[in-house]
Amino acid sequence: MASNESRNKIKVVQTAKETGDKLTPKPDLQFQVGPSGKTTVIEINNQKKYQEILGFGGAFTEATAFTIAKMSPEKQAEMMNAYFHPEQGLKYSLCRTHMNSCDFSLGNYSCDPVPGDVELKFFNIDRDKQYLIPMIKEANKIKGTPLDIFISPWSPPGWMKTNHQMNHGGKLREEYRSTWAAFFVKFIKSYEAEGIPIWGLSVQNEPDATQTWDSCRYTAEEERDFIKEHLGPILKREDLASKKIIAWDHNRDLLYDRAKTILSDKQAAEYVWGMGFHWYSGEQFDNVAKTHDMFSDKALIFTEGCWEGGVKLHQWDRGERYGHHIIGDLNHWTNAWVDWNMVLDHTGGPNHAGNFCDAPIIADPNIDTVYYQTSFYYIGHFSKFIMPGARRIDSHSNDRHLETTAFENPDGSIVVVVLNCSDKHHEFQLKMDQKIVDLSSLPHSIATYIIS
Repeated sequence: MASNESRNKIKVVQTAKETGDKLTPKPDLQFQVGPSGKTTVIEINNQKKYQEILGFGGAFTEATAFTIAKMSPEKQAEMMNAYFHPEQGLKYSLCRTHMNSCDFSLGNYSCDPVPGDVELKFFNIDRDKQYLIPMIKEANKIKGTPLDIFISPWSPPGWMKTNHQMNHGGKLREEYRSTWAAFFVKFIKSYEAEGIPIWGLSVQNEPDATQTWDSCRYTAEEERDFIKEHLGPILKREDLASKKIIAWDHNRDLLYDRAKTILSDKQAAEYVWGMGFHWYSGEQFDNVAKTHDMFSDKALIFTEGCWEGGVKLHQWDRGERYGHHIIGDLNHWTNAWVDWNMVLDHTGGPNHAGNFCDAPIIADPNIDTVYYQTSFYYIGHFSKFIMPGARRIDSHSNDRHLETTAFENPDGSIVVVVLNCSDKHHEFQLKMDQKIVDLSSLPHSIATYIIS
């Protein structure tokens, strides 16, 4: 592993508005020893280390898999390589998928729609074998090693719920709690029988929301009790205790409150690996840090975020929102960051509830054309260069217009990301130990500096 004294070479990769630069390599630079006239400084200190990074990724949804399948073989390969290729792609390593349908499915469906089937005799994953499972298998093939995949339910089957349907909220009926916990086991084992290892699971997507699409509500106490009385114990009995249980899986606003109820219970906390959260309630990064400070032995994972309201091609603010949130979350102890749909069609779907959204890659099957949104490139400034096993290191910018975060990879290289969402060009000095390099940040740009 390189010492600080031997790290002098700096590779530069830049994405900048109105320049044509999109994850574009720029000329290498060298550190120098000596003073500089710059008053703006970004200083990094790899002697002070924080959380380990587990990875970056996105979600395998039926909408994503269906959209890709409608494209030509050449475009399918292009999009899959764009995300998963270990050199050319974004190097995704940690991804999510849904158990039963979600809003980004072609319609409501369950792996066991037979009312009263408490023994789950009719359980099957045949629906997933059409689009989802082939996509996941291809992703694993391209990556070369299996992705870490966690599953999230949007709703139990309607027959298990108080409102007798998958949509419009409702709750899991008490008499079906043990059956629903067994459903997780069936799903995990069915996927693994297909050669797809499952790394973890969240208890419920957005348990505090009643949606017009697939949804199910849990109070904090109900989620806590389901974990400690049903889900955790059955995973342990079925030799699946290594699967990571993620609680909450909803917005940052109530992250700490939910963690306090669940993780303060020793029995529940024994089973919970970490807390998941989304961005739809706003930034609220302090709640992420507060959760870490109170429960430092538990992981934090961003499990979903996207632009709502459909597709707007080539909008620069799409990428900047991603850059700002990723930096904010990472600097507040987040261990992994997972986007929502990886690919959607030109309408922002398909979505059976009309809840159209944007995605980093948009594909138009009518004309077999692929569009890369700015969010794709902004995510890549992190996922391509910050490797699983990296540790966040201390970084500080004295200019509020330059947001920054920094990491030390397992190979000893140091990665510094600098985000400039302002309309102005900012000159600054990057400083490590007593070495400096003079740099400039273009308006509406993001740059990654790899020091080796």
